Amino acid sequence: MAFVESHRDRFGVEPICETLEIAPSTYYSARSRRPCSRSLRDAELKEHIARVFEDNYGVYGARKVWRQLNREGVDVARCTVERLMRQMGLAGRVRGRRRRTTIVDRRSQRPADLVERTFAAADPNRLWVADITYVATWSGFAYVAFVTDVFSRTIVGWRVASTLRAELALDALEMAIWSRKDDVFPDLVHHSDRGVQYLSIRYTERLAELGAAASVGSRGDSYDNALAESVNGLYKAELITMQAPWRTVEDVELATLSWVHWWNTQRLHSAIGDIPPAEYEAAHYAQQQLAGTAGGH
Repeated sequence: MAFVESHRDRFGVEPICETLEIAPSTYYSARSRRPCSRSLRDAELKEHIARVFEDNYGVYGARKVWRQLNREGVDVARCTVERLMRQMGLAGRVRGRRRRTTIVDRRSQRPADLVERTFAAADPNRLWVADITYVATWSGFAYVAFVTDVFSRTIVGWRVASTLRAELALDALEMAIWSRKDDVFPDLVHHSDRGVQYLSIRYTERLAELGAAASVGSRGDSYDNALAESVNGLYKAELITMQAPWRTVEDVELATLSWVHWWNTQRLHSAIGDIPPAEYEAAHYAQQQLAGTAGGH
């Protein structure tokens, strides 16, 4: 059918069928036959799959597309999504290798490692992880700092700048404080690597003002700040590499703004049950409120 359809205008149906040694009636019969129910269902699902894939930066693999479709009430098997995505030539984004951006100051004293590679928290604002990455643009490097709440994977603070300076990390921290709408965090542990940006006097003093405990990786490898490194890697894979090349630092900043909003409110995270961070936190606070109401009675 496909071959005859693509060449019928040039050669005609009958000559093609004669060359292929098939009866023209076979072609006409197949052409007039209604599509089967599976073909109709596949066509419908492909529209849903394409929409979910495009709405999520074109980075979702079959598992996350399947999860999102089920969240929307589209009943489909994961193997069906995998099959149709292969037909459509769609594939999830895979993270690449990372490079170091923070500069280690081996002479200065540093806080203890309070995390010991255990990136888990029972409530929001108990453990934040911070790190810096970079983006190459036509006008020079853009440096990006993130602060992430481990409990829900929410990016609570971020900042883009054209220079790798101590204020970059501090600005991201100030955004995190603002976004959490509080002035003190007595139960918070702030974890980072040994970069000079995080060991600067202004940064450590700001953490002390918040009542937060500073924690710094002790081994000097990526596993000591693995969750923050994971955020950096996904940021590079899902946004930076996908939409390269970047012309200016301002272009990176604007795109990062949109990506962070998507990450916090729409992206599915397997670590929290394949739901967005905002939804995860909302459910947590709703459960706390319900427990408080029940306890009051």
